Amino acid sequence: SAVVFPNKISTEQQSLTLVKRLLAVAVSCITYLRGIFPESAYGTRYLDDLCVKILREDKNCPGSTQLVKWMLGCYDALQRKYLRMVVLAVYTHPDDPQTITECYHFKFKYTPNGPVLNFSSKDRQSDSPISCADTKKASILLIRKIYVLMQNLGPLPSNVCLTMKLFYYDEVTPPEYQPPGFKEGECEGMIFEGEPMYLNMGEVPTPFHMLKVKITTDKQRMENCDESILKQREPDLPLPVLMVAGDEAEESQHVKVRAQICTVEGSH
Repeated sequence: SAVVFPNKISTEQQSLTLVKRLLAVAVSCITYLRGIFPESAYGTRYLDDLCVKILREDKNCPGSTQLVKWMLGCYDALQRKYLRMVVLAVYTHPDDPQTITECYHFKFKYTPNGPVLNFSSKDRQSDSPISCADTKKASILLIRKIYVLMQNLGPLPSNVCLTMKLFYYDEVTPPEYQPPGFKEGECEGMIFEGEPMYLNMGEVPTPFHMLKVKITTDKQRMENCDESILKQREPDLPLPVLMVAGDEAEESQHVKVRAQICTVEGSH
């Protein structure tokens, strides 16, 4: 029942396992607190002292089963070091998945030589290697920030669907590669309904990976949020079309994207 942090992250496999778990916890937390799937589609786990809901296959909820399969496709691409970014988007018109009302970006970097943290404090050596304590602290902070945001956002529309797109490091990804559950797609922009607000949720470094999470939501849903908790990021591109933002945009010419085979209708 526990999603345990490793005592050490000395191998790439240990790092990969942790990153997979964090992705699962984040996606589960988002879909649970946004009310996209019913309670029966989740199990309860504990991340240290933090109680989390984990999405599972539920025969009474085909949408949750489909999303679990998409996650397995993400894991396949992550394990091969192909996956650059996952975009999970919420839309309201079943025949128009390109017009979205909320989306979540999960970006991955692979660092075989190990990332470093820069500290200005005199009691810490500059450019210190990532420790397991650093990773654990960043992981807990990321999940807590997602929880705070999801619990304070205004509700989604009554009927929503999900779509997922995967972006790759094209220089290492074979052109014919397709993870399970995905097909070739176009790298095209998404039109945002409403006024988008861009939020950096944080990043988690390990000696072998880096995970960054960003969320885009409608500004009207942010009215009840404490802005001191969540720092707004300025839009990188003119509205209302959202492409790959910020540092992702610099690499977009090297991007391949596969769109999911089918979409998922939410429960509310």
